[in-house]
Amino acid sequence: MRALIAMSGGVDSSVAAKLMKDRGFDCIGCMMKLYNSFEGEKAAERGCCSLEDAADARSVAFSLGMPFYVFNFCDGFKENVVDRFVSEYLKGRTPNPCIDCNSYMKFDRLFLRAKELECDKIATGHYARIEQSGGKYVLKKAVDPQKDQSYVLYRLTQEQLCATVFPLGEMNKAETRKIAEECGFVNALKRDSQDICFVPNGDYAAVVEAIAGPCPEGDFIDPDGKVIGRHRGIIRYTIGQHKGLGGNYPERMFVVAVDPEKNTVTLGTEDRLFGRELIAERFNWISGEPPRGKIVCEAKIRYRHKEQPATAEALPDGRVKVVFDEPQRAITPGQSAVLYDGETVLGGGIIE
Repeated sequence: MRALIAMSGGVDSSVAAKLMKDRGFDCIGCMMKLYNSFEGEKAAERGCCSLEDAADARSVAFSLGMPFYVFNFCDGFKENVVDRFVSEYLKGRTPNPCIDCNSYMKFDRLFLRAKELECDKIATGHYARIEQSGGKYVLKKAVDPQKDQSYVLYRLTQEQLCATVFPLGEMNKAETRKIAEECGFVNALKRDSQDICFVPNGDYAAVVEAIAGPCPEGDFIDPDGKVIGRHRGIIRYTIGQHKGLGGNYPERMFVVAVDPEKNTVTLGTEDRLFGRELIAERFNWISGEPPRGKIVCEAKIRYRHKEQPATAEALPDGRVKVVFDEPQRAITPGQSAVLYDGETVLGGGIIE
């Protein structure tokens, strides 16, 4: 069988390639070129996918006797990831572009390329597991809870799960690095990428303004609508934020709401951040069909959030209502709500 290996230049995807070779697959390594540099940007400032990363991925592929290609997907990446990212911030929401990248690029655009190359499977370095149960494919958490990436994979369909392999799902990071060192990979000790690839140095606002133009200043208001200060543009604020607010307030203040139409940012005390309910749109059920009635589950509202007990109900319009057993801090529009049944991902959607 033939497999297309999505390689980022990091240690995880490199070891995934090695494990697929060991399983007897005829492997092809590839990297996606997803963007063109912004003016004045240096490759070294990238979160991933720099020229150095491409060189590392090519080196590993060649050491494994695999052909290696770079696919130019810049057009689709700008439309489906970067432009969505900018649009969400301008709407006062906080997006997770890595989820869009997985959905539209790795498990859509790259899947089409895999079919063109007559590949049976596509493999990535994600830490997650795929199993079969009751005639369906099931997405599950990785064995290593510290590395689990199931949260960003909730948009996978049954067809995509059928053709996907996550070789690292049963491993922890130490085991991954050990394999890389034993193989002599050039990136065996390379640090994990922390930044969004097209956001140099984590400066989200700079990227948004480089594409959409300057974001105007506006008023900070309190929950009663009273003006209490000036903000530097709504793109610089997210629900729950405390740092960077300026001002001399009598109490510790946090961002509790962002209104793009009025160009205001509402500040309030921390108790105003807690809520029990959310509505998630663009919801994808891993099984391919929504459950009937309310279900008891656990829900996670951001990548580093610990999933919490909740009840979920699929609404007639395709959205999903989630009610937590206990109030949750900073339920943020634009982030993803992902539902779990123990180790199994039920599905997820974007918080309205």
